[in-house]
Amino acid sequence: MTEAVTPPSPFDPPSPPPRKAGWGDAAVTPADVRDGAAVALVVGVAGVLLGLLWAWLAPRAQYVSNGEAVFLRNSESEARIGADGTFFLLAAALGVLSAVGVFLWRRAGGVTLVIGLAVGSCFAALVGWRLGLWLGPSADLVTAARQAGKGVPFDAPLQLLAHGVLLAWPMAAVLVHLGLTALWSPHDPEPLPEWAAAQYPPPHVHADPAAPEPPRG
Repeated sequence: MTEAVTPPSPFDPPSPPPRKAGWGDAAVTPADVRDGAAVALVVGVAGVLLGLLWAWLAPRAQYVSNGEAVFLRNSESEARIGADGTFFLLAAALGVLSAVGVFLWRRAGGVTLVIGLAVGSCFAALVGWRLGLWLGPSADLVTAARQAGKGVPFDAPLQLLAHGVLLAWPMAAVLVHLGLTALWSPHDPEPLPEWAAAQYPPPHVHADPAAPEPPRG
């Protein structure tokens, strides 16, 4: 005996659309990890450029010695604060450039790229800071004052009074990269809503009357 086939009713609820894969379903591939590591390495090495530019462009405070002690030549000078501002502007600009470069290299984005960009940017800021201090004037004020002589001004060593400016590069890089990815990266097509995905009326409503009826047991 053949089992009867019951055609679907037009009043049956439509079947739910296929579930779209989300962040939790996306597997991180070895290629993604390699790309993130490459971003972290290249951006971290770029910290050398920050150190060179900071040592070159930062304003310099000056000290003077009276033979017994060392004093600021101009106590109202804003050069020390200007060094912080110069570091902040250079780091923020390099953060924007690194974010744009990573986006142009991999427009699709990805969590590993963001992590690599953040880690590399933090390392680059540290490298630029320490390299700028090393390239700048000596921190040994006694020796510098002795070499300059009594009453002769000499450059003070570079300093970061506000260590929070070290976050300028990673914050600018991550925020700009996320913004570029959200605006211009390719996106998967959105699934149709249920009312559009469900064909109404169902195909069997307008079936060909000449078609043979299903066998009945």
